[in-house]
This record gives sequence, C-alpha cells and structure tokens, in this order.
Amino acid sequence: MPQTRKPAAEWVAIQANPKAGSGAQREQVGLLVDSLREQGLRPLLFKNRDRLSRILTNPELKSRLRCIVAAGGDGTVGDVLHRYPGCPISILPLGTENLLARYLGIPRCGRSVGEIIAAGHVRTVDLASVGERRFSLMASIGFDADVVHRLDAIRTGHVRRASYLKPIWDSLRSYQYPDLRIRLDDDPQTYTAKLVMVVNINAYALGIQPAQSARDDDGLLEVLLFERGSTFQMLRYFYKVMRGTHESLADIRRLRASRIHVESDGAVPVQIDGDPAGMTPVDIRVLPAAAQFVAPASRVKVTT
Repeated sequence: MPQTRKPAAEWVAIQANPKAGSGAQREQVGLLVDSLREQGLRPLLFKNRDRLSRILTNPELKSRLRCIVAAGGDGTVGDVLHRYPGCPISILPLGTENLLARYLGIPRCGRSVGEIIAAGHVRTVDLASVGERRFSLMASIGFDADVVHRLDAIRTGHVRRASYLKPIWDSLRSYQYPDLRIRLDDDPQTYTAKLVMVVNINAYALGIQPAQSARDDDGLLEVLLFERGSTFQMLRYFYKVMRGTHESLADIRRLRASRIHVESDGAVPVQIDGDPAGMTPVDIRVLPAAAQFVAPASRVKVTT
C-alpha cells in the first residue's frame, strides 16, 4: 500500500539582533528553540536578515510559517515589521525597554514565548509609516528626535538607559528649537509647534505614556504639539510628561489624524520607535490593521 506522506511541520523564524548576543540573551533564545520543538514546531534561527527574506520568497515555505520572532529590543521589532509586512510576528524581548512586548504582555522568557506561539492567539493592530518605514509605537520631530540621532551617531553596541545621558546633555546645550509647521489630513489649517509627537500605541521609554487616548485599532494617530521651545520649557515638559499631567497644559495641543505632514525652514531630526528616521520634511500616515502580533490570550481582543 502506498504510504501517506506526513504533512510538513509549521516552522518559526527567529530573527536575532546581530549586534546583541550576551550569554543571558543566548540562553533565552535557546529556551525558545527548545520550547518550540516541544510544541511540535520547527524553529529556524536567522542572524542574516537577507537570508530570511530570500526564504520567504518561496510560497510553499511561507505558507507553513507560523510567525517571525523578533528576538531583541524595540529596534529589532521595528526592523522585522519593516522587512516582513503581512507576516505574523512574535517578540522575544531582549532589549533595554521592550516597550511593545510589555504592552502586549509578553514576558522576557524564551520558554513562555514558545508556549504563547504554540497557543496561536493573534492581536491585530494599526501601524504607522514614515515614507516606506513602518513603526508601531510613536514618532517625534524636534528635541526628542535630536537626542535619538545623537545617540545613534555614537553607539557601538547594546543601548542602556545610561547611554542617553550624553546625548541628552548635548541636545540641551545646543538644540535651537526651530519652528515646525504641521498639517493634518486635508485640513488647510497649519499649526506651529517646537516639538511634535505622533502616537499610535501609548507606550514610551521610562514608563512614559504620551497620549492616554491613543488606541491601537481605531485607524487614527494622536498628535501632540508642544508649542514652546527652550531648555527650560523642555525640562518643564519632561517633568509634566513623567507625572502624566502634560495633556492638561494650555501650551500642548492635542489632535487626531490619519495623515500628518511636518515641515520646517531647516532640516529637523525625526525618530520612530527610538530609531533615527531622517529629517524634515516628513509625512506620517496610519496603516489600519497592518500588523498581527502573537500575544497571550489575555491581551487579544474578542470581537462579537
């Protein structure tokens, strides 16, 4: 009798951050690999991003892909979002902040992440983009982005919170706070601000929540315009943001839009999810329901 061929197992791609690789991180990746195998899934580890991209051009292999795991920090998650649109994504949080993983309730534990992937619960969320680059959390233009650009220019490896001290000090000493001109959707009105934050998901470094009304599935972005510019005003804004009282300030304007255009007389830095994203002028737009994240069942919304 002819033998029935056993269906090929689903596989999981693990995209590791090539700049990372401490012993603790390798241990968590090893635990993830063991957990996936125990769940009957086939894990494949990639440090070469181009190799995974080539494999995903094979329709048969892509059809058996359970998800791509971003094993690293928020920068690794952003890179996976940008490189592999349409693929379900999981996260093994190995960075300093791990903002998106924390938002989705994903623990820093390889074995637990393997169990979450095997359970297969998926949360669909909006993304946003700057040009062709996708991001999940937020973008900013101005002082905050200047700090990110300065850090990127001097970083040599893993970023820690202390890594930001010198860039912040340098920005406080030298940033000039040029005017930013903002237009939203098809509204002809032009707004002016010194710092712009565009929020998709209400999560940021140091536990900051920049926009309480932000929702990850409403097809809109929250826009905060900080209207004053000086070292004193930035320190004042930072204090209020840390306390969560900034949205009540009269000199912070809160708006919502699906498309945002920001320009200035000179080039002003832009950042997305803690990574440099060029200079002004910049166009930001929402991408409704553009990402699927494998998450714990408790963080997956039930629709009726």
